[in-house]
Amino acid sequence: MARKDKGHYGKKHPSDRKIDQKLAEAVQDRISEGEIACAAAFKIVGDLEVSPLEVGFTIDVLEIRVTKCQLGLFGYNPPKGFVKPAESVSPGLEDAIRKALVNDRLSCAAAWEIAERLGIGKMDVTAACEALKIKISSCQLGTF
Repeated sequence: MARKDKGHYGKKHPSDRKIDQKLAEAVQDRISEGEIACAAAFKIVGDLEVSPLEVGFTIDVLEIRVTKCQLGLFGYNPPKGFVKPAESVSPGLEDAIRKALVNDRLSCAAAWEIAERLGIGKMDVTAACEALKIKISSCQLGTF
């Protein structure tokens, strides 16, 4: 959810769904200035061996804003244009991106997988997508 939704992140989830207290404590331990960085959220995923969506749900219900997306898509200042389009995109990277598209979009999880498989930074995948005019969708934490 966008910054304009601050204070209402939890509304996108069923009201009867409850958070796990251990997970909530882990999230609260990693809050800085009322926000949590994407990398900190994924540290919780690894430490507690839970799904990114479960961590994202907990963050939403606690009404905490996620910042510093590891793909560079949100949570930075200035907010727009943090990741610039790549000047060129290698054929191997373009092929990997195009093969992973679903409905002409690249999922966040696929972008991470491509970065790991090709040994490049996650934001390099984003820069390639920007150059190729491909949108990244389906945040693993559920923010978008």
